[in-house]
Amino acid sequence: MRGRLCGCWWWVVVGTCHSGEIGLPGVEVRRLDVTDRAAVVALVAAVRPDAVVATPYRYGDWAVTADGAAHVAYAAARVGARLVHISSDALHAGRPEAYADDDPPTPIFPYGAAKAAAETAVRAIDPGAVLVRTSLILGEGSKQIQLCRDALAGRATLFTDELRCPIDVGDLAAAALELVGTDVAGPLNVAGPNAVSRAELGLLVAHREGIDPAGLKTTTGAGAGVVRPTEVRLDSTRAVGLLRTRLRGVSELLAAGR
Repeated sequence: MRGRLCGCWWWVVVGTCHSGEIGLPGVEVRRLDVTDRAAVVALVAAVRPDAVVATPYRYGDWAVTADGAAHVAYAAARVGARLVHISSDALHAGRPEAYADDDPPTPIFPYGAAKAAAETAVRAIDPGAVLVRTSLILGEGSKQIQLCRDALAGRATLFTDELRCPIDVGDLAAAALELVGTDVAGPLNVAGPNAVSRAELGLLVAHREGIDPAGLKTTTGAGAGVVRPTEVRLDSTRAVGLLRTRLRGVSELLAAGR
């Protein structure tokens, strides 16, 4: 919701969570199960937001990732809210060439299929929604950074053949907020400009944190028997031209001394 004070617009933010304790300054947090359509509709009707940034996701859970996205889109459409749906590069199969914004989904594993189904539902319910296709989300407490730390400590393994275009969580959030004020619709790639493998990401984390990379455990997806996309590069040229937010590359994000 937006308000106006002394000639300036400001946002009143209401966040949701399923479980756990979340404390964000200036943000009212409501508990919500996105698989409960009636609960989603009731909450959105009560808040009556101008815009909804939808992030329903749980790896391996179709009801949350796909059905939850449909419920949020339906509820937002009922109150006429602008919808920014956060999607994923996981819906692509992987190929040497970069993916354009409007390349159709080609999922090869269950999570990718759930994200593709979510997009299909959102587009059917609200053709004006923007579908933000993003990549590995980095931040100090992100699971991607923690996975690298675990691999450097020998507790996990990183793939050398799984390329992505990591993005900073703050850059992604700023981009989503910008898109609220636009009429951009359909798929839009919003990812960092540099493609790196998960193993290369681990080396960057080691360099930034002063960790000896000798203990980094790596393998290939094929060697681990994992069916997941390999090379997935997102071409974010259109987003770069549309947004004021600068989408920083992973090398800059994880530069030593940051």
